[in-house]
Formats: sequence, structure tokens, C-alpha cells
Amino acid sequence: MENNSSKRPYSLDLASSLLATLLIITLMYLTQSVLVPLLFSILISIILFPLARFFERLRFGKAFSAILSVIVAIAIISTIGWFIVHQSIIISKDASAITEKVLSVFERLQVWIQQTFGIERSQMMDKLQEQGNKALENTGSLLSSTFGSIGNTLAGTVLVPLFSFFLLYYRDFFREFFFKTFKSTPQRKVNEVLNKIYEVVQSYLLGLVTVMGIVAVLNTAGLMLMGIDYAWFFGSLASLLMLLPYIGIAIGSILPALFALAVKDSAWYAIGVIAWFQVVQFLEGNIITPNIVGSKVSINPLMAIIGILLGGMLFGLSGLILALPFIATLKVLFDAIPSMQAIGFLIGEPEKEHLKTNSTQELLMKWGIVRKPRNKQKVHLDVHVDTESTPAKTTLNYKEVNESVQNPYENLSEESGNEKDGEK
Repeated sequence: MENNSSKRPYSLDLASSLLATLLIITLMYLTQSVLVPLLFSILISIILFPLARFFERLRFGKAFSAILSVIVAIAIISTIGWFIVHQSIIISKDASAITEKVLSVFERLQVWIQQTFGIERSQMMDKLQEQGNKALENTGSLLSSTFGSIGNTLAGTVLVPLFSFFLLYYRDFFREFFFKTFKSTPQRKVNEVLNKIYEVVQSYLLGLVTVMGIVAVLNTAGLMLMGIDYAWFFGSLASLLMLLPYIGIAIGSILPALFALAVKDSAWYAIGVIAWFQVVQFLEGNIITPNIVGSKVSINPLMAIIGILLGGMLFGLSGLILALPFIATLKVLFDAIPSMQAIGFLIGEPEKEHLKTNSTQELLMKWGIVRKPRNKQKVHLDVHVDTESTPAKTTLNYKEVNESVQNPYENLSEESGNEKDGEK
């Protein structure tokens, strides 16, 4: 009796868990100016770890190897940034010609709308002016948010390399911290979980970089075949937007489609650009990414989309990028904790048995809710002995009879009925 009274009710445990989760999310939101650079630094240090180990094998020392690895990362990111800025400057030189073609396209659009829907140009201009006035009203808040994001970006450019260096240099120190934190857990299991997190996140990041390179080549090839100028720029920019899962390539197709609409004589070029990018997105999602990333990052699309939306609500654009590796890390942790394995199962990908047409019946039988159906088989034997022949001849005939399949719910309903009668 004492044990029952001292045990807390489930509702209290659930309320405390929800309250703790709410406090953690609130703390993450309030500290995002430091937390977001730290999370990006963790991802960068994970992807740089093999390079740091390579420099250490060359006997450069742990600190110098970490510095060299961070410098290599800065050089690569700076090269990509220079390429985007340089190409943007080149494209902007033709801005006047592009603007004239855009205006002519807009003029033809106005004529088509007037002929199709009967809307006068003056009405369209009034609507545009109204929307423009609404946009000007929010200019102050837009500028403040823009400068705020620029400030966060500048802070990130300083903090991320610094954090990445210390994460690489102090990596064994942090590993021992986890050993000390989870003393009650077998240290071998703690070490396995840390290694699993590293493998999952690294395979996601390296796979993402590889897929981005393949997608950039496919995008560029399609744009070149259609004769679109600056194909390498538009193709590479769309592949970089894959940092935004599920929507990156679709967003990246808008800019080259508008460019094709402006510089080409037919709108079919813009439609062709969008169609080709959608084909590339289909290939990436169904063939390229599954074969390169493999089954190490097993997150079902529903949970991935929910995580991306929540990450965007919490951290904005940075949350969209950080969502998938963060969810993959949570899945590894949940799989290692017995009380959280159900949530880890929910995050993971369904197995083939869950997607069959008769999966419900198999699931109920797996968990013992219904009995397995069985066939009642009988064999009829007919033995005939001919005593007149010498020697005696014996003939054996048999026939297999299969009776109807047993209804798996039949016995269950009878038993439940008997139980009810017994209770009465």
C-alpha cells in the first residue's frame, strides 16, 4: 500500500515532462544568438574531423591540425560566396536589357488579363499601388529585421570558426564529459551512442555535399541544353538551396525561370526550366539521395517535414537547415533510451511490412491481438489389397482435403463471449 501511495500518477509525470520540454524550447529560443552558431559549429566540426585526423597523422599537432581544418573550411565557403557574388555582378551588368524585356513581358501579361478576364489596366495599376503602399508601411520593420539578421550573420562568421576550432581541439575532453554525466549507464554504451551520432550526422552531411554536386551538374546540363545563359551559376545556386530540404530545388528554379522568361522570346523556356528542375528533384529524392546517404539517416518524411516547420518557427532560416541533422541525432538518443524507444520508432522510416496491403492483419497477429489463420488439412487413405495375385499386391490411394480457412476473429469473439458469461 505504501508503494502505491508513493507512486506518482501518470498525469503528473506527463505534465512535468511537457513543462520541462516547454522550458527547454523557451531557453533555446532566448539563447539562439549563441545556440545557432554553436549548432552550426558542431556540424562543421563533424565534417572536418576526418581532415583534422589526416593532419594529425602527418604529425602537425592537434591544435595546428584543428586550425588548418578550419582554414580549409573558410577557404571553401569563401570561394563559394565569391562565385555567387561575382556571377551576380556580371548578370547585373545586363540589368537594363533584362528590365526592358521584363517590362515587355509584363505589358503582354496585362493585355492577356484584360482580354481574358476583362480587368482594365487602371484597375490593375490601382491594385499594384495599393499593395505597394502596404509594403511601404512595413518598411521600418523589414529594415530592422534585415539589419538584425546581418548582425547575426556577422557574429556567426566570427563565432562559428572559433567554436569549430575548440570542438575539434577539445573533442576528447567533451567525450569524457559525457562519460562523467552518464555514470549510471555502461560507458561502452555511452561511447557507442556518441559514435553512432557522429556516423549518422557525418553520413548526412557528406551525402548532402555529394548530392548537391550531382544536382548542380544535372541542373547546369539542362539549362545548357535549353540555351540559358549563366547556366553554371543558376544550376549551382539551386543546388546550394538544397540546404532547405524538400523545397530548395523548387525555390532555386524560380530565378532561372524568370531569367529565361526575360531573355527568351517564348515562355516555353521558363516552363521547360521549371519542368527540368522538378525532374531533377524527383531523381534526387527517389534515386540519388537514397543510394548515396543510404539507410543510416532513416527519418520518415512526415516527421522530417514537421521537424523542418518547427525548426523554422524556432530559429528561422537557420532552423530549416539544422532541422534534419538535429532530428537524426534525437532518433539515435531515443533509440538508446528504453523509455523513449517508441518515439525513436515513430521518427524512423516504416518497414516494408507496414506498407503492404494486408499490413493491418499481419500487425494484429504480430502483437497477439488476433490469432493466425490456419488451414484444416485432412488426408483420406484408400488401401486395396489384391490377395488373388501372387505375390499379393497392395494399392494405396490418398486424397488431400483442405477445409475452409478459420476466421481469426471467430475464436476470439467466442472466448470474449464466454468470459462475459463467466463474469455474469
